[in-house]
Amino acid sequence: MHVVLIEPEIPSNTGNISRTCAVTGTVLHLVEPLGFSLSERHLKRAGLDYWEHLQLVLHPSLEEFLTQTAGKRLWLLTTKGTRFYTEVSYEPDDYLLFGKETAGLPGWLLARYPDHCLRIPMGPKIRSLNLSNTVAIVLYEALRQQGFPGLV
Repeated sequence: MHVVLIEPEIPSNTGNISRTCAVTGTVLHLVEPLGFSLSERHLKRAGLDYWEHLQLVLHPSLEEFLTQTAGKRLWLLTTKGTRFYTEVSYEPDDYLLFGKETAGLPGWLLARYPDHCLRIPMGPKIRSLNLSNTVAIVLYEALRQQGFPGLV
């Protein structure tokens, strides 16, 4: 599995997500620009000592990422999704895309993949879940569907 953070802004969220990816053997892709430095202490602290176990890929832009993953199956997590994240069957090489904390995924990207926009059900008065929680919820559902490959 692949988790993709597009222009993440909060280092502690990315640190928590990196830890989740490390313990599940999931590749973490970070699409620049980042809202922080990869050497930032909050990022390192949230990831604890898991950084050496993380498969991390940096992409200089969203366009470059999309070019590199042409033909791959992308799932876009957004509050604007028309289907729940539990309504699809995930495959081992799928990419789960998450937008930046303050704005989500760009509208043009959602329009490009309308049938691949997924959401987590939420109450009507709260805008969204924390990014690291969202990643964990969706990633673990995808891994559950596959029988938690490589995990004990």
